[in-house]
Amino acid sequence: MYFNDVHILIYVAIFILGLFVGKFCAWCNIRLPERKKIFSKEFFEKNKEGLENNYIFMILIGTLYIGLLYRFGINKEGILKNLELIKFSILMPMLILALFIDIKHRIIPNRLNLTILEVGLVITFIYGITNVNMAKEYILGMLLGGAIFAVITLLGGLIYGKEAMGMGDLKYTAVLGLFFGASSIAEISLLAFFIAAICSIIILLFRLLIFKNKDEYIPFGPFLSISAIACIFIPAGFVFDNFLLLCKLISTQIPI
Repeated sequence: MYFNDVHILIYVAIFILGLFVGKFCAWCNIRLPERKKIFSKEFFEKNKEGLENNYIFMILIGTLYIGLLYRFGINKEGILKNLELIKFSILMPMLILALFIDIKHRIIPNRLNLTILEVGLVITFIYGITNVNMAKEYILGMLLGGAIFAVITLLGGLIYGKEAMGMGDLKYTAVLGLFFGASSIAEISLLAFFIAAICSIIILLFRLLIFKNKDEYIPFGPFLSISAIACIFIPAGFVFDNFLLLCKLISTQIPI
């Protein structure tokens, strides 16, 4: 049986791979915020004893890996033809880590951002071997991603006297640009702000009405991760096209 020209047994294998990657991510989710070594004697000792399974990470990443395989398929012409599948398979666990760590600790660790940067530079170099213009697009994506949030942070400081965005968000968006390119990182940023606006209103109302909690800080990293994952699976230009359509519909309802 085949799905998108890929045999079902390959889907099973990629899901099992996702389970192992998810188990490793569960370990990283503990170690990164504590600034402890990932590959340490303790890691191997705990694995020998039986590292506690985190089924949320395992099932989530396993399922996302199946989605990636279905989305991109497998090209039999060589490894370079499967670069999209490979790079997003590497990026996906790091997106999930950024999401969970930022929710719980309200930080995106520098080590995580640095790892994404290093992998992104390697992937960009590989793209550059066959297509220089594509490599330029990804470098531009990094610059644009950083610039968007640098401007927001600067304006927030001038208007409100404090950072509107953390430096971790700025670095996170910049390194994601290496994977998505200029046009896609702009879409990710736009989608993240849209989702954040809706979720923030709901969360703040819930806090005020139920818990009477006035803590207004909501981490932005999870919205970036969710938007990046969404943009991996949806067609390029989908966000911009629908945003323009929404603006057009709103403008027709506003009397002049």
